[in-house]
Amino acid sequence: MTLHIYQARLLHYLTEDDLAARAAVPSAINRDIELMPVVKGVSIYPEYIEDGALVVDDDSGLVVDYGKRDDMMKKFAAIDGDIEGKAPAVIHDYQDKLIMPGFIDTHVHYPQIDMMAAFGEQLLDWLNNYTFVTEAGFGDPKVAHDTSKFFLNQLLAHGTTSALVFSTSHPESVEAFFEESLRLNTRMITGNVLMDQNAPENLCVPTEQGIRDTQDIIAKWHEKGRQHVAITPRFAITSTPKQLQLAGELYAATDRVYMQTHVAENRDEIAFVKKLYPEHKGYLDVYESMGLLGRYTTLAHGIYLEKSEYERLRDTETQIAHCPTSNLFLGSGLFDLKKTLGYTGVSIATDVGAGTSLSMLTTLGEAYKVQQLQNNPLSAHQGLYQITLGNAQSLVLDDKIGNFVPKKEADFVVLDLAATPLLERRMSQSDILDEQLFVLMTMGDDRVVSETIVAGKSQYKKAG
Repeated sequence: MTLHIYQARLLHYLTEDDLAARAAVPSAINRDIELMPVVKGVSIYPEYIEDGALVVDDDSGLVVDYGKRDDMMKKFAAIDGDIEGKAPAVIHDYQDKLIMPGFIDTHVHYPQIDMMAAFGEQLLDWLNNYTFVTEAGFGDPKVAHDTSKFFLNQLLAHGTTSALVFSTSHPESVEAFFEESLRLNTRMITGNVLMDQNAPENLCVPTEQGIRDTQDIIAKWHEKGRQHVAITPRFAITSTPKQLQLAGELYAATDRVYMQTHVAENRDEIAFVKKLYPEHKGYLDVYESMGLLGRYTTLAHGIYLEKSEYERLRDTETQIAHCPTSNLFLGSGLFDLKKTLGYTGVSIATDVGAGTSLSMLTTLGEAYKVQQLQNNPLSAHQGLYQITLGNAQSLVLDDKIGNFVPKKEADFVVLDLAATPLLERRMSQSDILDEQLFVLMTMGDDRVVSETIVAGKSQYKKAG
């Protein structure tokens, strides 16, 4: 066993249970900051250690401990010949940088990375004119492998270590993604996209065949290493009632498998769903009647929901992924974060390729603007909690990732708050942590990512 000790400023978020487990450890908990929790009734607190150290076992890929630098060095490092009972340790001096848990993206389409910034359409025309054209090529294993490799490396370069991902309707696209994720040892979730109507013929898969493809993928990949499978109907428009019903039956029959789709993103989309399903009370009712709602379900967007639909989300513990850059880029609308969190869990996501950046920091900057337009400012602590522990809670992965609690997986990102001259100058104007974090949230992007560690091993390091 070799320990790695990362000396840096540390910031993460803890639950009350986390605090109770670490009651004997000196820490810097700010109980005065009130955060809206992703899991109702669970209190969340920031912990910031200015002179901190994070101790990682690179063999197991787990966090061993964290705390004040001097305490961790005395406990784990062989200093002045004091080596009794201590494992070899490698010291990483990042004392001028900030270490946070790896960012988590809860809604992103990896095949769409090649069609980001496609001009001029709203949702349905954008799908027909750009998305479906791009996704048609992913039946070719080489295209799928090349894109998976590029996409996952880009996630790491942006500080993202886990994601809930859409592939395409081709099983080859899923195979390629999981093979590359397994090689990198990233914790990822994806599945083949189910479509059997209202889409190009070369992307539609017969109803039962799409479900069989998902079953095969579950059998091979679900919980293999750090991989998870999501049953993935694109949305109600591109699946027949029979396909949605079969998807719901598979969801009910499989433990800890995920469900992901889209809901209520665009007014024309909602009108189309109403035309296709006139006997249902609304968009969400289509999914509920097919058995698609539940604690492991993430519905992207959810901009236009009725009170009764919010209540059904609450009662079924179904999660919503807020995708601000996508909503702005496609002109879809403004998501009410505070209102939705009052009912159910909300994660924050990039939604590339309608989203315009893989950076979760850039995404937070846009989320701030969306909330500001609704007189509901998003604090830096709320945002940074959401893209780390909050998103882990939304995905029911907070027992594994999301903060630095010992024995959790050592996924984390090293951030340089002086990565550009402008950022360095702006940071120098304040020695107040909350203000510095807000500047990071609104001015930060991939350039601030110095290094990304996955399960205790460095998988990205910024050149120079």
